[in-house]
Amino acid sequence: MNRSAKRYSPLQVAFLSGAIASTATLSALGPVWCRSVRAALQDSPKATLDQVWQLVNREYVDGSFNKQDWLAVRQTLLSKDYTSREEAYTAIRQALEKLGDPYTRFMDPKQFEALTNQTSGEVTGIGIRMELNEQTKKLTIIEAIENSPALKAGIKAGDWIEAIDGKPTSQMKVEDASKLIRGKAGTKLNLRLGRNGQSAFDVNLTRASIEVPTVRYSLKQEGDRRIGYIRLREFSAHAATQMRRAISDLNAKQVDGFVLDLRSNPGGLLQSSIEIARMWMDNGAIVKTVDRKGGSEETKANRTALTKRPLAILVDNNSASASEILTGALKDNNRAVVVGGQTFGKALVQSVHELPDGSGVAITIAHYYTPKGTDINHKGIAPDIKLELTQAQQRQLAANQNLLGTQNDPQYARALAALSSNNFAQPPQQNRPLQQPMSNSSVDLKF
Repeated sequence: MNRSAKRYSPLQVAFLSGAIASTATLSALGPVWCRSVRAALQDSPKATLDQVWQLVNREYVDGSFNKQDWLAVRQTLLSKDYTSREEAYTAIRQALEKLGDPYTRFMDPKQFEALTNQTSGEVTGIGIRMELNEQTKKLTIIEAIENSPALKAGIKAGDWIEAIDGKPTSQMKVEDASKLIRGKAGTKLNLRLGRNGQSAFDVNLTRASIEVPTVRYSLKQEGDRRIGYIRLREFSAHAATQMRRAISDLNAKQVDGFVLDLRSNPGGLLQSSIEIARMWMDNGAIVKTVDRKGGSEETKANRTALTKRPLAILVDNNSASASEILTGALKDNNRAVVVGGQTFGKALVQSVHELPDGSGVAITIAHYYTPKGTDINHKGIAPDIKLELTQAQQRQLAANQNLLGTQNDPQYARALAALSSNNFAQPPQQNRPLQQPMSNSSVDLKF
């Protein structure tokens, strides 16, 4: 093994979803990784194990390692013999559990690849979303993604898959079908499809790399007002570009206000949340991060807002991490009214590393605070207007996603009422302070 671990920039690290950045820089493993140890562990399962230990030792946010003797942990790990990588992986996970931090975690090569693909905002395949229809029990296409091989081949929502490369899909799970459909760009795939009113037919496709849409938007005519509704599913590497496109398009349609839907958005890349915050606000702090040595970094808006129109944000208890950074920034700077439920409450930053054997590790390296210096960890952000959905309402919206952002969506309807008030979601005045001063004192980062 001759590759060094790859380290991702702190401004490209992941949050709750464990997703990772698409750009990396090389990093060394520190002085403890000496030549003699490297030689002894070369091509051994212990090599990956010790690399993880080194990275945690260097970066983990809690310098006491949850009051664990971290040197003794290393000695214990390296004193054992491992007959397989899987056995070493188990030992790594058990060691990381001692930190008491669910976000510092080890990923085997398949898990790491899946997370890389997720946050890169791209997939390699044919570009479809599918489900197992509860009534027909058939694998049914929900959507053919824009600019995908599937859409170009004429595949439509409502089509169902009868066979994949000749393999019948009867009794097949969605996960198993996905594995058959995914593959390297440029490779061929045959689907036998069914469509209402037609005989079954074959479609030959070539897999490609596809940008996954994480932003959906539409113009809503609500009485005499034109509302731009934007739903952001996750903060992927392409999220900022897609958000910019959505705001610009809705601006051109002369909307009177915006509703930004962050419900069930688990987070993603920190840099994406910062870029998107800057699209909504010209001035003020966005987020402050503090590392284990007490070193802090504050990120601010830079006068690049795309709109000053009133804004409402929808959140729930599944809005986490990067969603909370964006919500906190806009709320604390009086740029938006927040409607919905209490957010998840994750204020920890992870750095993600790819290891030489294709596995990876996410390490909590900092704690973040909202512009007013609020620590939301395990607490979440309280909405300005609290409105929880009943279980019946949740089931209704989950069963019919087309109801989101309509008058049948209680939280959206309440956001509209808030936007009609002069007291909410107005751009801050230039002569009004945008945030409270932040303390310069050190913060005790023990979790």
